[in-house]
Amino acid sequence: MSSAAPQSASDQRDVPSLLARLVDDAALFPPCNATVPDAVKLHLAGRSSDYADVLGLFLCPASRLPELITELIKVKPAKPVELSLVIDTGLGGVPKALSIVESRAELLALRMVEMPAPTDVDEVWLERVSEFVPEDVIRVIEPRRAAVGWLDGIQRVIEHGSWPKIRCGGPSGENFPSVAEVADFLAVINDGGASFKATAGLHNAVRHTDAETGITHHGFLNLLLATSRLLAGADSSVVQEAISSTDGTALADEARDLTEHEALSVRGVFASYGSCSLTDPVKDLEELGLL
Repeated sequence: MSSAAPQSASDQRDVPSLLARLVDDAALFPPCNATVPDAVKLHLAGRSSDYADVLGLFLCPASRLPELITELIKVKPAKPVELSLVIDTGLGGVPKALSIVESRAELLALRMVEMPAPTDVDEVWLERVSEFVPEDVIRVIEPRRAAVGWLDGIQRVIEHGSWPKIRCGGPSGENFPSVAEVADFLAVINDGGASFKATAGLHNAVRHTDAETGITHHGFLNLLLATSRLLAGADSSVVQEAISSTDGTALADEARDLTEHEALSVRGVFASYGSCSLTDPVKDLEELGLL
């Protein structure tokens, strides 16, 4: 995100429904690992930039919540920062973290709580999540893909009324799910009539291979269109074609052809994803003619 002078409503660009509030701000997380002052500065600049409507929630680990509050007290944002609290302190630390956020309503507006699931995503653990997280806050739970019964865990998360999260990358190749695994995840989401969130690895709009690492990254536009095809009743092979495509022009054309109803339906399923930067996805979307 680049710093920018505040824009009036007429100065801000129109953002299509398919892309509105798509990118959650994960600047505090790898690979960026921004400092809290830098992350806050960039987030507030993003809120008043041309493409502010692409920007979603600010992600903060529970362990860094005191740092975030200290910084927000200094900068005095004009309106509260919409927050997704990422639990890195264990389920037992949730009540205290939520209490801290609630006591700073002038600075923070809690919208979401995200947490990794234990290896066995059992009913007892899920019930504790429900007890700790208020009903008006979205619960996002990430079952471990490497765990036995990963898809069963996702199904239990859906039945519990929470959103599953899929991790699309990380520091090594094994952190990147295969095309088939992503398609299987989306199929479970579709069967359950659920919403999901994605995280890690989705640095660009279109699937590509990193020249330095040789690792192939998934694209967030690919996931949007795979979701669209699934909602339209496409079979697994057609969904996998969308996930694996590297043809940005064709993907952009398909995105432009979606009706408003279709776009809103897609975003009702693929709710958002975390990115270190707003600049990178916006640049990709501009180059594809989608912004």
